[in-house]
Amino acid sequence: MDNCIFCKIARREIPSNKIYEDEEILAFNDINPAAPVHFLLIPKLHIESLADVQDSHQNLLGKMLLLAQKLAKEQGCEEGFRTIINTGRVGGQEVFHLHFHIIGGRERLSGMIHHG
Repeated sequence: MDNCIFCKIARREIPSNKIYEDEEILAFNDINPAAPVHFLLIPKLHIESLADVQDSHQNLLGKMLLLAQKLAKEQGCEEGFRTIINTGRVGGQEVFHLHFHIIGGRERLSGMIHHG
């Protein structure tokens, strides 16, 4: 996608603070971190959202999940981390290119769902 910011980052048209890259996947620090560790894991292949994955993406998604835990530990999240995939407008997705938020640090994260 020509106008997709994550595709532009994957093509190195926009700089990022990269923490991992291979031929299929890129991981980089979030520019507005929600915690001491907050990076994004994206496929280089443009997939709009989790709602758009196909059977043919199974190996890529599995590779991304395995990489998420490895990179989280390398970034200092030995005791746990949160993985978030916002899907669609109602799900809070802002950039319409599939991405995993990996969030953590040394302290326990606050709850995600607030009961009122």
